[in-house]
Amino acid sequence: MSGIAKYYKQVFEDYQVLVKVNADGLTGTELIIHPDGKVEKTEMDFDDEIFDDLEVDGFQTCSPLEFNLHLAKTSK
Repeated sequence: MSGIAKYYKQVFEDYQVLVKVNADGLTGTELIIHPDGKVEKTEMDFDDEIFDDLEVDGFQTCSPLEFNLHLAKTSK
């Protein structure tokens, strides 16, 4: 895997999930954006099938900027 993190997004009916997979491919961060604007952050450990899992679950790539704008809301 390259030395750059990858970002994914899935929009559900009433919330969004954004996932950052770090360059190692086995760790990352999940953000859940609730309808009221609350952002829930979870540090994650992934298995080696994370990219297949994201694809099967309908996640699309998203920009690092979008992810980091939401991430900034978790530190308030």
